[in-house]
Amino acid sequence: MLKVRVKAKDIRFSIPVPYSALNLVSLIITSKRINRLINKAIEKDGSSKFLFPEIERKDLKILLQGLSKHSGVILVETKLKDGTEVVVKL
Repeated sequence: MLKVRVKAKDIRFSIPVPYSALNLVSLIITSKRINRLINKAIEKDGSSKFLFPEIERKDLKILLQGLSKHSGVILVETKLKDGTEVVVKL
């Protein structure tokens, strides 16, 4: 399970993200129909020449399997000058 912890001056909260939710999001992102819709929305704006790349499902599947094997690893740990902290941990 991916755990995202945010600590600001007055607020602290944690968001657990199960691997099943990550798999569901990877299915949506790799969909050709969704990819076309995203690129059409970007082109409609006209100010950006960025196109959302087409991602293969098998590549994301390998990444997610690797993440599930290495639980406890801290992916992101940041502290800002104003005291805000963000930690993303497997």
